[in-house]
Amino acid sequence: MLRDETGLITWVLTDGKAGDEMQALSVAEALGVAPEVRRVKPKPPFTWLMPWGPVDPRERPGAPGSPLAPPFPDLLIASGRRAVAYLRHVKRVSGGRTFTVFLKDPRTGPQTADFIWSPSYDHLRGPNVLTTLTPPHRVSAQRIEAARARPDPRLALLPYPRVAVLAGGNSRHHRFTEENIARLVEHLTSVAEAGAGLMVTASRRTPTALRDALIAITSRHGGFFWDGTGENPYVDLLALADFIVATADSFNMIGEAAATGRPILVFEPSGGHPKLDVYMKGLKSHGVVHPLKGRLEGQPYEPLNSTPKVAKAIAEGFGRHRRALGLPDIAFPLETP
Repeated sequence: MLRDETGLITWVLTDGKAGDEMQALSVAEALGVAPEVRRVKPKPPFTWLMPWGPVDPRERPGAPGSPLAPPFPDLLIASGRRAVAYLRHVKRVSGGRTFTVFLKDPRTGPQTADFIWSPSYDHLRGPNVLTTLTPPHRVSAQRIEAARARPDPRLALLPYPRVAVLAGGNSRHHRFTEENIARLVEHLTSVAEAGAGLMVTASRRTPTALRDALIAITSRHGGFFWDGTGENPYVDLLALADFIVATADSFNMIGEAAATGRPILVFEPSGGHPKLDVYMKGLKSHGVVHPLKGRLEGQPYEPLNSTPKVAKAIAEGFGRHRRALGLPDIAFPLETP
């Protein structure tokens, strides 16, 4: 059992998917709470019925090694389709005492949790639903300011303008073909030949051919490619960038980049999704994103970061929940926007 400085027990509950867990942890961090990470691992046939079906009996409270072992939390932040049934189960067995938060559309309606955050491109709406254009993440204003104040020495000597390149990879809706890789390299080469300093990071999903091409271009033009050694400079790349190039396969990555206030040049690989089109349209209306065409374009804008807004709404809902139960208020050490 872990109680933080607020005196609360908080759980982050997912099935272990990195993106879901990152969003939940980012909200907990913005609230100023120290959560216990609980990961569920339901098995068939129960996974076939999720998010509507019941909890896998092998993971119910009381079962050996259950991720729902009591004491039950005061605050539960969950994300991911497989976590829905578990969130509702905790709400029930806690006698309604647990305040439940779900991130993204649970597909089971707004009554699923006490509070739901959903991206504005989804259609979920309700009195307990907050929608924002960008998703919650851990790239806070404080981290960006700290990185700018103390530049990573691996990046500090790169020429201006500095361009952070955030390379994603193949996903359910996108695929990096040979033609895509060649086109992206061509655009980045034009930017580098114009004198920009490239700061490049790849993801676990980045295809080997794209990764090798990015290593080659940074080596050729005296840029920086993070090869996984040393401290991860991801926030430093964002903080020190004058422009950011991001691939369109990751909503989260583009949302994190938008927290910097720097123009984002988006490269779209093969594929796509209607939700991405709505997302990009919203970002374009704020002057945030531009298509990557081999040149730097765009102006700084007011940084977009929904995380403090989401945290503030949760804190307010939690306060109403506590008062309804006759419990004392809790002062969350909220992150400032």
